[in-house]
Amino acid sequence: MNEKFDKPAVLNCLSKILELELAGVVRYTHYAFMIYGYNRIPIVSWLQEQADESLIHARAAGEMITYLGAHPSLAIGPLLETHQHDIGDILRESLEHERAALAVYKELLSLVDDKFVMLEEYARRMIAAEEMHQGDVDKMLRRPGAVETFSETKAV
Repeated sequence: MNEKFDKPAVLNCLSKILELELAGVVRYTHYAFMIYGYNRIPIVSWLQEQADESLIHARAAGEMITYLGAHPSLAIGPLLETHQHDIGDILRESLEHERAALAVYKELLSLVDDKFVMLEEYARRMIAAEEMHQGDVDKMLRRPGAVETFSETKAV
């Protein structure tokens, strides 16, 4: 193991990741309960897949923490209940949650870049997954037939 990195900062970052991903499990599970209407079944399936993926990501973060010889947090990240259950509202909340997670993964990468290959590769893999997920949510938020990204249409 390479010791040139700031271990306390890396562990703090990994703890934030663990907590955010656990919050994602709860968030996506809750969202799946709250979907109604004609498109319920495919959307519920997708949300349940996101909850499962968040759990896998949480487990990976916990494994990294214990690899570094530390104790994983039992805390769960912020869980904001807006009581907005329109699919668009849920997707926008999801996008914000994913952006927060992406920022922490990027923070981790900055701490380990060129210092600890295993954690660097882990961070890059997770950043790619989060960016892909954000792209999917962005496409889901677009009006049918719209080509420009949701963030571009929102700004107009």
